[in-house]
This record gives sequence, C-alpha cells and structure tokens, in this order.
Amino acid sequence: MTPTFIKSNAAARLTMAVEIIDEQGECHTQHIACERPLTVYLNWKEVVTLMTLGARPEALVLGYLKNQGFIRDLGAIESLIVDWESEAAALVTAEATGGIDKALEKKTVTSGCGQGTMYGSVMKQLEGVVLAQPRVRQSTLYGLLKALSAHNDTYKMAGAVHGCALCRGTEIVSFVEDVGRHNAVDTLAGELWLSGASGEDLIFYTTGRLTSEMVIKVAQMGIPVLLSRSGVTQMGLDLARRLGITMIARAKGRHFQVFTGQDNLELDDKPPVLEGVRRG
Repeated sequence: MTPTFIKSNAAARLTMAVEIIDEQGECHTQHIACERPLTVYLNWKEVVTLMTLGARPEALVLGYLKNQGFIRDLGAIESLIVDWESEAAALVTAEATGGIDKALEKKTVTSGCGQGTMYGSVMKQLEGVVLAQPRVRQSTLYGLLKALSAHNDTYKMAGAVHGCALCRGTEIVSFVEDVGRHNAVDTLAGELWLSGASGEDLIFYTTGRLTSEMVIKVAQMGIPVLLSRSGVTQMGLDLARRLGITMIARAKGRHFQVFTGQDNLELDDKPPVLEGVRRG
C-alpha cells in the first residue's frame, strides 16, 4: 500500500530504441538507457539535481534525503510529488529543516557516478552504530549470485546502468537499476524505510564498486553484509572495517573475495581447485 503522503506514481520509461550502424555499415536497432534530471526540493528549498533512470523516483527521493540526514521522521512528511514535465520532486515535511543551508555548505562530491554526494554531518550520525554480525554461508552466496543473474533487465537490454538489490538469504527482496549506483541504493533505502523493516538480516548487493559512499549508505540502512561483483576502494575498506560490515567483492560465478568479516564466512561449498589453473 502506497503511503498517503506520496501524491505521484511517476515511474518513467527505462529504455528507448535508436537506430545505429555497426562497423560493417549495417543498420540495427539498439536499446539505450534513458537518463533524466530530477531536481529535489525539500520544503521548497532546492537540494540537489540527480541524474536518474527514473524507475522508482519517489523511493529515490526519500532514500536520498534520509541518507543525507535531511529528514528523519517518516510520519512528519506531508507530501511527495514527482513531476517529470518540470523535472522536479518536491517533498514537504513538518519536520524542522532550518539547518539545511548550513548542511549544504558541507556538500562533498563523491566518486559515485552520476553526481554522487555526501554531506559533512553524515559520518557523525554513524557514530555509535553497531551492526549485526551474521554468519554467511558460501553456499548461500552461490545461490544468491545465481538468483541475481535473472535480474538486470535494463542492463541486459541497454547497458549503461547499475543494479542494486536487498537480499535475504538467496531471496531477492527488491532489485532496482539506475544510471548511478548511488541512486539505486537510495531508492532501496527509501523502500526499506517505508516498509518499516530492519536491515539486520539482509545482504546488500551492487554491481558497482564498493566506495566509501556505498559503505556509508548500507550502514545507514543497518545492513551488515555488502556484496559486489566489482572491486573495493581504500576508503570503502577502511569504513567497512570501522563499521563492522562484512565486505565481499569481485563476486561472480564461483569466485569471490572477502575483504572484511572473514570470521563471519562459513566455507561450506568450496569449488574444486583445477590443477594448472591460477586464480587471478
């Protein structure tokens, strides 16, 4: 059931077909990912312009504003409207937002593709955060990676997007794609917040690299396990160690690398070692 404060259901078209010619001069129809700007307003104050695919924009706005620390009280929200004609999303809340100007002065552009941003107060909000330390079975990881292969619809058709998912065991609770991985994680954060569920029994999966921004946002959701098919940055690793996140990267097929939380991994399904084959 959609909360009453959400006044729009503005999912946009994800791909479009264009005509191209290949290196042989032959004509083909190729699908490309759509990308559109969405300027976010909080109590009529412009906060940021996100470049997004537009799959679930209301959840994206909620997750973004919550992850930046601009809103905390879901019950105080009066309305959230997304309008693609004006390329704007307006959230009105009774919660005090008078400190937004000062917060915006501390804006930091991150390595997240598509104008990822974090704000100076975010790390302070994570002080004292204690995450669960669940056991993660190797066999569960393999089952989850197999289940995830059935998703990435936009990527398979058009490329140029990242996918993120909330997972419980081998179950895909929610999967979303966007032009920037930070948009995808904010969308899932918004959905998790709306559901009222805890993240302590979830695994967060992303196709993108594990940067400091990704680690921070996963910690804000209370999710203790972070899984990626891509690599890790030094700052992302440092934060994962500090926050107690089990970080598993370069996960594809039967291979993965555990960067933090090695003690939480149960190796119950080791693949055979092929003689003469060196793992890179």
